[in-house]
Amino acid sequence: MNPGNTRAVMAAMIANAGVAIAKLVAWFFTGAASLLAEAVHSLADTANQALLLWGGAAAQKAPTRRHAFGYGRERFFWAFVVALVLFALGSVFAISEGISKLRHPHEMTSPQWALGILSLGILLEGLSLRTAGREASRLKGRANWWTFIRRTKNPEISVVLLEDLGALVGLLIAMVSVSLAAWTGDSRFDAAGSILIGALLGAIAILLAAEMKSLLIGESATPRHEALLHEAALAHPTVRRLIHMRTQHIGPDELLVATKIDFDPALSFSALTDEIDALENRFRKALPFKLTVYVEPDVYDPDLQQSNSDSQTEPNPE
Repeated sequence: MNPGNTRAVMAAMIANAGVAIAKLVAWFFTGAASLLAEAVHSLADTANQALLLWGGAAAQKAPTRRHAFGYGRERFFWAFVVALVLFALGSVFAISEGISKLRHPHEMTSPQWALGILSLGILLEGLSLRTAGREASRLKGRANWWTFIRRTKNPEISVVLLEDLGALVGLLIAMVSVSLAAWTGDSRFDAAGSILIGALLGAIAILLAAEMKSLLIGESATPRHEALLHEAALAHPTVRRLIHMRTQHIGPDELLVATKIDFDPALSFSALTDEIDALENRFRKALPFKLTVYVEPDVYDPDLQQSNSDSQTEPNPE
């Protein structure tokens, strides 16, 4: 995990831990279901960041005979655990707490505690979101935020962005529901707030789980990165044609590249091996992260290439 990712995750973890404690104190004094749901939300977020840090450390392990391409996908796995388990559990708890309070309503006391703590939470979560947004801005380029979250290979940034955004929206929901419950004396508004927070957590869990599943299965490089590799191959003086290329992320900053290349047929065996090494180095210089490259020399056959193209799945839509 790069320093920017670590900084964003640590900022989010510190903010969430502080907000969780404050929400629990406010819930103790008010008995507000939406505050308890938000406290569980913040506790889950704190555990999420701890797991992301764990995954980042685990991904640094050296390759072994059993895991020859290293442990880069640890970061995808732990982000998947964050989405599937902690967000889902937080969602279920918040919804069940809200339903319970709808069935057994009780009056909320000291709403000023709740509103004060929620205001503090909005401030801290806003600062955390700003930190994550700054780190993400360095990576997203010209893409819009939705496209960036859907297409980034960097699990920590997307998780933290959605966590912080979800936390801010959840805090606003809690503030509105607590205010309405205090103003009307009807605790059903508070219960409804808890259910809405649970639904929000569930939606974030589904989105993140789908994205992390895609990364775990194995996503190819972005079209921009594949185009850079294609240009690097064709710029090599002894390359006549790039017959085909397959790429797959084996970690957020690690890419597997397998190519078939039609080289100048006049090359001797010794010269060909030198050209393959030179082309591999050209590939590695073309992209800003670690590449594992395999180059297979071949002769272009239009009929065989057409057959291979027909058997391929749809191209990368990014």
